[in-house]
Amino acid sequence: MVLDEIDERILAELQSNARLSNVDLADRAGLSPSPCLRRVRALEEAGVIRGYAALVDQESVGLPVSVFVMVSLERQVEKALEIFEERIRALPEVMECYLMTGDSDYLLRIVTSDLQAYEQFLMRHLTKFPGVNGIKSSFALKQVVYRTELPVSGME
Repeated sequence: MVLDEIDERILAELQSNARLSNVDLADRAGLSPSPCLRRVRALEEAGVIRGYAALVDQESVGLPVSVFVMVSLERQVEKALEIFEERIRALPEVMECYLMTGDSDYLLRIVTSDLQAYEQFLMRHLTKFPGVNGIKSSFALKQVVYRTELPVSGME
């Protein structure tokens, strides 16, 4: 799907506030409500808009610790990658997981309540995954930037 300037305005507004009414969104995008709704539905159907969510403050729900974990596998064959990815998807503490190039195979962002909870997560899960060769953890001291809005406006 090729995005035009109006699509980009719609995406920017929805990323900023997904609870906007269609009337307000249409006004901000410079459209009338019916064409705006058609465009939003087309963006959803094309998979550009994957869904809508509430952003929850992790400290407010008792999960103040963010841990970045680099995982190396014994072998980087397709079956080993598939098994690891299937298991990692099932763990709610894993907020993000990326297949990487470089020294490690995966980079994870884990959230926990404290260091003891992270240790339990490691012992119950990651260290028991078949094929895991190495785990290196780094603890975030402070979140400097956190964005959920992609810079869609004016991109070419």
